[in-house]
Amino acid sequence: MTRLIVVGGGIAGAGAALALHKAGSEVEVYEAHPDSAEDIGAFLTLASNGMRALAEVDASAAVTAIGFPLTSMRVLDDTGAEVAQVPLGEAGTAHLRYRCLRRGDLNSALQAEVTRRGIGIRHGARLVSVENGTDGVTAHFADGSTATGDLLIGADGLNSTVRRLIAPGTSPDYAGQYVFYGYTDDAPAAAEGETITMVRGSSVAFGYAVSPAGETYWFARVTDGPLSADALADGTPARWRDLLLPLLRKDTTPAADLVAATPDRLMVTNATELPTGTPWCSGRALLIGDAAHAASPATGQGASMALEDAVILAKSLRDAPDTDAALALYETLRRPRVEDNITVSGNISRGTHTPSGPGGRGARGNRPGDDELVRHLEWGSDLARLGP
Repeated sequence: MTRLIVVGGGIAGAGAALALHKAGSEVEVYEAHPDSAEDIGAFLTLASNGMRALAEVDASAAVTAIGFPLTSMRVLDDTGAEVAQVPLGEAGTAHLRYRCLRRGDLNSALQAEVTRRGIGIRHGARLVSVENGTDGVTAHFADGSTATGDLLIGADGLNSTVRRLIAPGTSPDYAGQYVFYGYTDDAPAAAEGETITMVRGSSVAFGYAVSPAGETYWFARVTDGPLSADALADGTPARWRDLLLPLLRKDTTPAADLVAATPDRLMVTNATELPTGTPWCSGRALLIGDAAHAASPATGQGASMALEDAVILAKSLRDAPDTDAALALYETLRRPRVEDNITVSGNISRGTHTPSGPGGRGARGNRPGDDELVRHLEWGSDLARLGP
């Protein structure tokens, strides 16, 4: 049995733990944050490809118990006129429907499932160094403790400590937009259930969805220079509203009223991305998820791609003849897909590509009939035989 150390208990790390455990490995998760709610602010959508990955590790129920489904997308122009309405993802299959949910809730649900299956997860374990040996790898933590295994998986997100240790020259770059997220219980305009509305504004890309309880989740992407670290640190909801509302009021869409009706649950972040070609592996340490291939949020595929990583990594380790072959197979299968997403999402953020849907062309797993992805994720298929 292979002993695996997973650094990071977020979406990628918890997903990897579930998949690796199902594949027969001994897994322990080490999370720096003292509890499961590392990020309680922003929300996300899990696309059909992410929901399919969860289904392959028998974790659909843990996630469909939270958030709400999205089965269609409508598009408004800058006058508020509807220009399209289409089914979203694999809307006809209940467990593969898009799901809108808070990132912190998803983290908590996946970590609870990890614990339920008897997989160890240690909170408050902050990694400080990685020591590669001839027969394995040792993680050293800030409290003086260590963990030794056959492989260390860095699933510790955008600002990955594992990446800094194994690829110190690589860091995230600004992706051309800053992004607002907000919630309001006072949506001034009605919206259809299970629908995400995308607004193609003259200067802001805006989207919103209304939960069954009547709470509106919204985001706004503004193409401009990055907000400074001081501005982000000192910003308040009122200041962010004052920055965003004049841009939205150039148009006659519901966006400005939704933001005006958001008194305090409003936040902003700079969109960032990792350069393509980022090294993923050094010795017996491997990066997955945002630690390896963070993209701007324009395609909405970050969480779903991380869950795909989890399943494909577990199957590669299960199906390949040895660890080196497994890591090579994993990278061969994953790098083209996730780097296409980085490129397409970055182009959307910088205004050099027009999205064809809620996520754009890079979100290929959104569409039914992506047969190659389905074969790769299917638990019973042998990746070593399928190949790229």
